[in-house]
Amino acid sequence: MIPLAERMRPRTLDDYTGQDHLVGQGKVLRKAIESENIPSFILWGPPGVGKTTLASLMANMLKRPFFSLSAINSGVKDIRETIAKAENNRFFDAPNPILFIDEIHRFSKSQQDSLLGAVEKGIVTLIGATTENPSFEVISALLSRCQVYVLKPLEKEQLIGLVENAIVEDAYLKKKKIELQETDVLLRLCGGDARKLYNIVELVCNSNDNNEDPILINNETVQEVIQRNIAMYDKGGEQHYDIISAFIKSIRGSDPNGAVYWLARMIEGGEDPKFICRRMVISAAEDIGLANPNALLMATTCFQAVNMIGYPEGRIIMSEAAIYLANSPKSNSAYSAINSGQALVRETGDLPVPLHLRNAPTKLMKDLDYGKDYKYAHSYEGNFTQEEFLPDEIKSRKIYEPQENAAEKKTLEQLQRLWSDKYKY
Repeated sequence: MIPLAERMRPRTLDDYTGQDHLVGQGKVLRKAIESENIPSFILWGPPGVGKTTLASLMANMLKRPFFSLSAINSGVKDIRETIAKAENNRFFDAPNPILFIDEIHRFSKSQQDSLLGAVEKGIVTLIGATTENPSFEVISALLSRCQVYVLKPLEKEQLIGLVENAIVEDAYLKKKKIELQETDVLLRLCGGDARKLYNIVELVCNSNDNNEDPILINNETVQEVIQRNIAMYDKGGEQHYDIISAFIKSIRGSDPNGAVYWLARMIEGGEDPKFICRRMVISAAEDIGLANPNALLMATTCFQAVNMIGYPEGRIIMSEAAIYLANSPKSNSAYSAINSGQALVRETGDLPVPLHLRNAPTKLMKDLDYGKDYKYAHSYEGNFTQEEFLPDEIKSRKIYEPQENAAEKKTLEQLQRLWSDKYKY
């Protein structure tokens, strides 16, 4: 049987749920459809909020040929063959085709490059879908040729409305006696993903073999059915965030066994390796920081190497980096320092830069004492002399506090030698 999510896919824009800021009356995408002139664009939003549905709806409403590729299993050859098919349409005066690429952020640079000519010449109207920030994942040349539209997570009332509508409208479900009693667990487990929401509802309804008994959709039945049927890792739902949290906390807690276990869970669940590597880069700076500055180099190198190699060998590099980070001494002094610095800025506002620290590239600025009496550190013994580097209103305000680890103990000794009188280290 066709899955419920597919059976309930809307056929018209009026049936589409959510994204009123884009498809509501008078909004940008509805106006583009009504004018029958849509640009190439990228839909950026979390899983299950209607990216694929919106693309296919637009193609149907505009009566355009619709080609669809998935970045997971399509290569440059597939792209070129699809573009060739689209180009053939031009000889028969067919409408300009729409090329939809799901998870476009997974395309390599060469794959994205292969799209440029077709988009530039108008052979296809490109609609890309991504759950990742296009600024980081889409090459600038392609990004400059596309609009970016942000899709919002579906709200609680909208998700409940989808369930209620499915119970009443779906040809299969409306034959059953279904009572929607509670939705808390249902909404929590779907994580705002409409596709996953439909899958859970379908599992609950199919778990009752006796058509005479009413099917109760409540917190207890949903939890019981899900525990029996759904794998507990979903890279788009709540487990995605729970497991990456467990991974980072294992690194922070200096447990390499925990770190590798949760890393393996993510790899087995099909998590994007770049997502894992980005989090390790953040952890290296936030949790290890100045206790071992090489950790940031290790994490950054891991990101670059995995981006170059990919799975399956990339898992070995990630394992090495995770173990190294977990075994490193820990300090969050850099993290605490920037938090304190930003809090101080919000507290004191835009304080003027002291005159002696200002740049003086013109005669007028020099005449205004810009840069006057600045002490050039390299002109002094040991390349140091005490100078005031903060505005007068907050002078002597200490922001950075070294922590108890071997590397920062040396830093503390230096700060005490240089700044003990001023900052009271």
